[in-house]
Formats: sequence, structure tokens, C-alpha cells
Amino acid sequence: MRLRQVEPEYEGRVRVRTRAFPLELLGGKAAPRALLSEEWWLAALQEPTAEFKAFTGDDWPTTTLPAFTAVRAVANQDDQLAHALDLRVRRAFFAESRNIGKPEVLLDLVRELGGDVAHAARALDGGDGGAVRQQVEHEFDMGRKELGVRGTPTLMLADGTRLEMPMATPRVLGGRIVGLRAQTCLGDGCRAATRALFERAIERVSHGTSG
Repeated sequence: MRLRQVEPEYEGRVRVRTRAFPLELLGGKAAPRALLSEEWWLAALQEPTAEFKAFTGDDWPTTTLPAFTAVRAVANQDDQLAHALDLRVRRAFFAESRNIGKPEVLLDLVRELGGDVAHAARALDGGDGGAVRQQVEHEFDMGRKELGVRGTPTLMLADGTRLEMPMATPRVLGGRIVGLRAQTCLGDGCRAATRALFERAIERVSHGTSG
């Protein structure tokens, strides 16, 4: 969210590209509700302007792969619309308690944003031969095997140079948060930190230290 807020200020100089990294492909299952429920308040504290409401009801998603697939399908047609869908999916889950593992929920979101519902539906039901799902899995494999990604969010330049996100990350042990790195910024103050991050990225590239 912070990257997207600042990105328009750097139009023509910086392009933020989101790649799929479904954690359930790393751990063999979707993130447990108990752990995410703990992370909910942590995210809300760091970004008070964003919408966060504790998940209510029993319709907890058992997979997030359909969400990744829907976003990738839209990205294949319209990159900007895919950015909007990515944020909309997150809001549906983190603020509206909607099951983003269900194709019908995702198609409603695509429809809401004016996207090609039929195209997204083919990707979700495998009518495309599983091509879009394979794209998602390929990006995951590339991140894990070639770039050494082990968690999200991971921010890096095109050549794999890591950049430090202005956020407090939790230490997890036994499926519970047991520690927290000190916060470097809070709320609107993080926009300045994000701008500084963009400036460092531009400086690295301009000095030829990154692709």
C-alpha cells in the first residue's frame, strides 16, 4: 500500500512490479487463522489509515491461490487494473471478512472494477489449460530458487538487490508472534520513509550498482 501511494510521485523514474509468492506453496498450507489474527492488529497499528477489521464468521479461506490467479489473469490484460484488483482483494479479506479463496468472490471483485470477468473465470476454472496458474507457480519458483525469497513482503531491485522496508516485522515461533522489531515509522510518517527508499533505489541504479 505504501509503495503504491508514493509511486505516482516517481512516474517515469520508478516502477513497482508485484510478483506472486503464495506462502502456502512454501509451507504446504494457507496461513493459519490464529497467526493472521495476531498480525491483523500489528498491520493496523502501523498503517492506521488503512481498513482493518478482524475476520468474522466461519468462512475463512483455506487457500489464497485463486486470488493470486485472478490478479495474474487481469495483469495479463491490464497491469494498472491488476494493481487495483490486488489492493481490492486485500481489502475484501482484511476489512470485509470475505473468503478470497472462492472464485465467485474474486469474480465479483473483477466485475466491480470493470475487468474482463470471462477471462478471469477461465483462469480460475482451468479453462485456459492452467496457463495462468502455472505463471503464478513459476513466479513463486523464481523467487524461491533464484532470488532466495523466504517470506513476504520482500522488496528488491531488478538484479535481486534487497531493500529494507520501513515496517516492523514480527518474530514467529510455533505459529505465534513472540517478538517484534522496533517500528521505524508510523502512519503518514512512513510516506517520507518510503520516498527515501525510492531515492535510494534510484541512486543505486544511476550509479550502476543495480540493473
